[in-house]
Amino acid sequence: MTSQAMTPSHERGPETISAVLPAGATIHAWIKARHGGAVGRLTAHVDGDPAITVETSNRHEFEFRVLTLESGGETDFSYDPVTTQVSVLYAFLQPGVLEKGIRMLHVGSSNVAPEISGGYHFRPPFGWMNDPNGFGRFGGRLHLFYQHYPHSLRWNNMHWGHAVSDDFLHWTHLPVFLPPSDELAARADGRGGAFSGSAIALDGAGIRIFFTEHMKGREPEEQVQFTAISHDLVNVEPASLILPARPAGLGLTTDFRDPYVFLGQDDKWKMLLGTRDREGGVILLYETDDPAAATGWTFLGVLHRENRFGMTAAECPCLVPLDGPANDPSTRWALIFGLLTSRDPATGRRNMTIATVGHFDGRSFSVEFEQELDFGTDAYAFQAFVDDSGPVGIAWLANWTDVSKDIDMATAMTLPRRLALHEGALITPPVAGVESLRQRRLDPQGLVDGQAVDLANGAVEILLTLKEPGKAFRLTFEHPQAALEVLLNDDGLSIPFSVANAKVSPRYIAAGARPSTIRIFLDAGSIEVFADDGRWTGTKRLPGFSGVSSVRLIAPQGNLLTAEIWQLSL
Repeated sequence: MTSQAMTPSHERGPETISAVLPAGATIHAWIKARHGGAVGRLTAHVDGDPAITVETSNRHEFEFRVLTLESGGETDFSYDPVTTQVSVLYAFLQPGVLEKGIRMLHVGSSNVAPEISGGYHFRPPFGWMNDPNGFGRFGGRLHLFYQHYPHSLRWNNMHWGHAVSDDFLHWTHLPVFLPPSDELAARADGRGGAFSGSAIALDGAGIRIFFTEHMKGREPEEQVQFTAISHDLVNVEPASLILPARPAGLGLTTDFRDPYVFLGQDDKWKMLLGTRDREGGVILLYETDDPAAATGWTFLGVLHRENRFGMTAAECPCLVPLDGPANDPSTRWALIFGLLTSRDPATGRRNMTIATVGHFDGRSFSVEFEQELDFGTDAYAFQAFVDDSGPVGIAWLANWTDVSKDIDMATAMTLPRRLALHEGALITPPVAGVESLRQRRLDPQGLVDGQAVDLANGAVEILLTLKEPGKAFRLTFEHPQAALEVLLNDDGLSIPFSVANAKVSPRYIAAGARPSTIRIFLDAGSIEVFADDGRWTGTKRLPGFSGVSSVRLIAPQGNLLTAEIWQLSL
């Protein structure tokens, strides 16, 4: 990030961002004009010689520009702060970008990522992030796309951000993958953009993505479905409209979004879409005979309905096989989706996520049982795919009730989680690789003795084994902005949480849970609780970016069998 002088802008000279860059480097820049009638202008000089200039007259929103350096050397990017504002500037080489990622050159003060000591959850390098999109393994590596607004820490017109990993934990940031349409990209009024979607592998190399384009107030459809392909997993080709309208005759609202595409039981491509009618949430099912999934999408019918908890739309549906291959009729599948605006009257929790398990024959889904995906509710927009070792998913570590139009809120993704069936329940433990985050073991004796244990920067894993299932305990945490505990008693397993001056504090509880092992991951901004290998999972976003500083255990004598505490770091 470049420093800004404490001089009034009308008295400043040119601002300069300097870096040594190689020949052939690609630079992505977002610039805008500071006031009407001015031209925003960014000029690159290489070893003192003018190389390239980009301009915009848009004073409402940052506009995307691409610069390519023919020669390398000491590169100065200069602009006049009286007329020009620069939001983001990064560089990369097209060959090898999947391995080396982008090199950040500049981020503005309004979209800079928070400084977090030792954090191990995925966060974007700048700007706002929400839903995971197109989560999968492509070209032998793990790719995570996500809902992204580059220019502030608040939601606005949606882009797709992009990162790649070899282990689900260490991520390399890549160029912004999918911007909004030109019409939307030129505005800063939150009218829509490239909403959530999914990705599938192309035969040979590359991916095909599917996404919703949202344009507020557009008639007759605010939300329509597009597809596009990327052959190199970095650059995306122009998108094509595939579903221009909602199915008629069902009384659906304009909610029509979040295409999730997967291979069905009959080896045909299927697509789920979330919507709503007067009764509540609706999940639609589409199909195509096209092996490339590019055209020919046909509406098959309503796959599932959910109208509890006062919900409106079903959001971000996904459907994955759990205990066998997709083309085996005996395989059970998990249908997972968010209940937008839902409220549990018993606990006050909002925007919950449901997992239903049953059989999918390519056209219909029969429910065997259902359960809540996460009793903490801050694992929203969950998206999963079938990896080499089985299904894996990830979610946005936040809840729409936290989001403000006026207050910046940087967020993270949850730890990636496996999905499996165990003793008649869906379990969602963290991926096995999280053990690699363990740096050193902290002495748990103080915890066992009921003393406060210092947790340094708060990036820790705590493991408790109880003498018998359901034995009571209470962990109390010292946090600078919240009252936080993990509690197991006769009511179940809960995460008591509150902040000062809150009008209401929901009860984050897995009612009736009686686990025997508890695994807690703490990080700046979050707590994730996995009980009995993810039979009960609770995720809660914490305010601010300072970690929990200490923990104390309160438990009757003999209830605790073992305790471990590990300092974690990437």
